[in-house]
Amino acid sequence: EVRLVESGGGSVQPGGSLNLSCTASGLAFDDWDIGWFRQAPGKERKGVICVTIKTNNIYNTDSSKGRFTISSDTAKRTVYLQMNSLNPDDTAVYYCAADRQLCLLATRQIVNWGQGTQVTVSS
Repeated sequence: EVRLVESGGGSVQPGGSLNLSCTASGLAFDDWDIGWFRQAPGKERKGVICVTIKTNNIYNTDSSKGRFTISSDTAKRTVYLQMNSLNPDDTAVYYCAADRQLCLLATRQIVNWGQGTQVTVSS
């Protein structure tokens, strides 16, 4: 059974930074993609950034370019999302997800999700 556990969410002022973690179990970590998604109140869940662990190919979206970076630690089976220059529009529940070709999947096709972690950006 695939299990994903996120941590690191919280409240931060505009312009601040947060580092989220996603620790995976029940999968061949090196052979999978892991990505971050977010869902704001009343809105659809959308992809933020994704990484193919084996090749370190990174797939950015408009919401991540220039501000967010993704990295992985295979020994810890953990993927990190470093978020800088946060603004109120970044407020959402952030989820990590995993699949063999996650970075090529539509959100509706994804079945392996973490429980989510709340990020709130407010002054």
